Amino acid sequence: MAASDASKATQERKGRRTVRGIVVSDKMQKTIIVRSERMVLHPIYKKYMRRFTKYYAHDEERRAKVGDTVEIAMTRPLSKTKRWRLVDIVAKSTAAPAFDSEVPSIGGGAP
Repeated sequence: MAASDASKATQERKGRRTVRGIVVSDKMQKTIIVRSERMVLHPIYKKYMRRFTKYYAHDEERRAKVGDTVEIAMTRPLSKTKRWRLVDIVAKSTAAPAFDSEVPSIGGGAP
């Protein structure tokens, strides 16, 4: 098996479950939290409900940021809670950063 074949096999990893979701946290080192949404039919009222699941995923290069839509794949256990790895960033976030350094703080400072 050639070197290019080996790298291609590690990239594709056939048969692995993949999930698409939104990054809700990137505060840990090399770990992101991805929130995935699914629709479930209520057994009695027959109305669809939104259900969310959080996944801890490994992001080696720290490419994903909060708000990005990403695709993650199942992998071997990497830590107590981390069993997924980042495969691809589907869409980058267009939201502005949460904090702006030019906004004055509220409270005890002089005007």
